[in-house]
Amino acid sequence: MPFQIIRHDITKVTADGIVNSANPRPIYASGTDSAIYKAAGAEQLLAERKKIGDIAVGNVAVTPAFNLKAKYIFHTVGPVWYGGGNGELDALASCYRKTLNKAAELGCESIAFPLISTGVYGFPKDKALDIALREISAFLEDHEMEVTLVVLDRSSFELSKELVDDVKQYITEHYVAEQTREEYGFHGYSQRERERLETDIRWRERRRREPAVYGSISEEKAEGPYTEIPVGAPVSSERERRPQHIVHSSISPKQSLEELMRNREDGFQPTLFRLIDKSGLTDPQVYHRANLDRKLFSKIRNDKNYNPKKSTVLALAFALRLNIDETTDLLRRAGYALSPGNLSDIIVEYFIRSGEYDLFKVNAYLFDQDLPAIGSF
Repeated sequence: MPFQIIRHDITKVTADGIVNSANPRPIYASGTDSAIYKAAGAEQLLAERKKIGDIAVGNVAVTPAFNLKAKYIFHTVGPVWYGGGNGELDALASCYRKTLNKAAELGCESIAFPLISTGVYGFPKDKALDIALREISAFLEDHEMEVTLVVLDRSSFELSKELVDDVKQYITEHYVAEQTREEYGFHGYSQRERERLETDIRWRERRRREPAVYGSISEEKAEGPYTEIPVGAPVSSERERRPQHIVHSSISPKQSLEELMRNREDGFQPTLFRLIDKSGLTDPQVYHRANLDRKLFSKIRNDKNYNPKKSTVLALAFALRLNIDETTDLLRRAGYALSPGNLSDIIVEYFIRSGEYDLFKVNAYLFDQDLPAIGSF
């Protein structure tokens, strides 16, 4: 995918460009700087670095990569953290922006960054991550390049506390229904009835949480007959155990196969491109926002029978800023659904309901939870 976050030693990453969080003077110190010099060949790299001289904070200079699995090393000087009131945020953004532009100028197809300035320079990791994601995302809106953010271990990566707390609360609330099912089970019900009851639990949970949007449960009861059956309770007859509110299929047994085929819903591909046309976005804008490879998007565009992965569908939903109902519908047309028992799906639903469509930020949270990213991979 165009952008990814990985846990790895940056000196062992293969890319056209490796970014070094460099010392402003032609020397190397501790941390990532020292590791890159030693892996590349300290003596020869230092000789090249001395030819450049001092580098100002926020700027970048380039040397050969020598023994690294790369063509170039981009030496960028990040700011020391003094509390945020001395231009540190702008200087760090400049590091990413100027490095990416220089990489494009040199024809690089891939580049790997550390989280700049978060070591001995003391830049808060959550703020540094926000800046890195913002600048990389902005660059990839107009450029084709594989950009990798490399963190050595869990201690090197940190999300904002506010975001972490909000998502944790949402996850806790949305596991309630699932935990109830696990505790009581659906003993005595057929598979089809269990699926219907699970759908009902999800729907009633939504109404409980958001009555202004979905209507209250009391309104639901007023709408028509509803047989409330305690989960796990014994059943005495088929009629007693069947939920009375279930909306049955609208397909008439008298409809011919020809009529059914004629009236069938559009599949994933026509629905997707109808949504794209409605959004007014160009194809490049969509696949850049979705963090998808151009070749994959072209395959989706040209092959009406292409079967996308669930993560690809979700990435496109984020790119198009679809609400939760639109996302659910697009998933359904590709043969998927959001599961209330799937942690990734609950996290995805949180971001959609919150109106937070920055896929880089979503993937950063999934990465922090050791969950697969959304997009093509």
